[in-house]
Amino acid sequence: MTMGIFTRAVPTQTKPTVVAQYAPQNLGDPYLFSGFATIDRNAALGIPSLVRARNLICNTVAAMPLELYKKSTGEELGKPVWMSQPAINQPRSVTIAYTCESLLFYGVSYWLVKSRYQEDGRPASFEWIPNYRVTPKYSPDAQTIISYYVDRKEISNEDMVTFQALSDGILTTGGQVLRAALDLETASAIAAATPMPSGYIRNSGADLDPKEVQGLLAAWKAARANRSTAYLTSTLEYNATSFSPKDMMYNEAKQDYATQIARLCNVDAFYLSADANNSMTYSNLLDSRKQFVSLTLQPFISAIEDRLSMNDVTAQGNEVRFDLDASFLRANPMDELLVIEKLLGLGLITIEQAMEMTDLTPNGSEGMS
Repeated sequence: MTMGIFTRAVPTQTKPTVVAQYAPQNLGDPYLFSGFATIDRNAALGIPSLVRARNLICNTVAAMPLELYKKSTGEELGKPVWMSQPAINQPRSVTIAYTCESLLFYGVSYWLVKSRYQEDGRPASFEWIPNYRVTPKYSPDAQTIISYYVDRKEISNEDMVTFQALSDGILTTGGQVLRAALDLETASAIAAATPMPSGYIRNSGADLDPKEVQGLLAAWKAARANRSTAYLTSTLEYNATSFSPKDMMYNEAKQDYATQIARLCNVDAFYLSADANNSMTYSNLLDSRKQFVSLTLQPFISAIEDRLSMNDVTAQGNEVRFDLDASFLRANPMDELLVIEKLLGLGLITIEQAMEMTDLTPNGSEGMS
C-alpha cells in the first residue's frame, strides 16, 4: 500500500531499543570522507559532458520513489512521512538528487537529523548538508570519525546520517581528466571569442605606405561584406588562414574527453552523445535501461537504500528500497499485458492480482495511489 506525503508514522506501543549503527566508523583513508578534491565543484560544472552525466545519474535516481518493505516477506508497509519528503525545506527529489551528486563528486553525502519521533527516537526529518559545510573530527589515529562540525558547530554521530560510496568522488579520482577537459572548454571558448584573421594579403612588390594599406584592407573588407568581387594587383596575393573549431580539432578532443568522463562516471558513452557510432532503438531501450541501472545507478541506489535501512533510521526487520519499476524500468504496456494474459491463462494469478499489476480498479480505470 502506497501512502501519501502527509502519512503519519505508525507509533509503536512499546518503545523499542534502538541499537544505532552509525556510519562511518572505520575509514582507513581519512581523505575519503573529508571532502578533499583536486578540482572545485563549480569549475567542474563548466564541463558540459560532466553536467550531462551528473544530471542523468542524479535526476534518474531522484525520480524513483522510496518505499518501505518487511524484509522477511517483501510486504510493502506504510511509510513514514520523511520517506516522501526527507527535508522539510525541499522536495524529496531535490534532496535525493543532491545526495547522489555528493556521492558522485565527493564519495560521501550528509543528512543532518532535524527532528525525531517521540515513540522510538528515530529520525522524523532531515536536512541535506553540502559537503563544504561539513568537517569530520577524527580520533587520534585518524581512522575513526568521532563527531562532525557543521558550520563550526559540533554535531554528534547520532545526529548525522552519512552515506558512503565505495570510492573517492570523481573530483578527486578524475581530477586530472576534468582539469584537462575544463582547459579544453576554456581554449575553445577563447578561440570562438577571438577568432584568427580570415586571411592575409602578401605584397611581392614595392612596400605600400600605411594609408594605402588601410585603404586596401578597407576595400577588401567591404567587398567581402557585400559578397562582391575584390581586386588585387599583380604584386598582391590573398592567402586564407581561417581555422574552424573542426580544423583545430576542438570537436575531436571534446569527444575524447566526453568518453573519458563517461568512463569516470561509469556511464555508457551513448548517454553523453560521446559515441556518434552508437544508436538506440525502442526494442533495446528497456535492456539498455536495465544495464544503466545495474552498472551505473546501483552503487548510488545501494548506498542510499542500505544506509536508510540501518537500525538507527528504520526499525529492525524492515528495509527501504527505491521503486525502480514505478518510474524507470516499466516495460512496454503491450508486453506487460501479454505476460499477464499468459499468467491468467495458466491460473498462476487471479483477476484481482492482474488488476493490481496494471494499476487498474475493478471498473477498468487507473487506480489512485
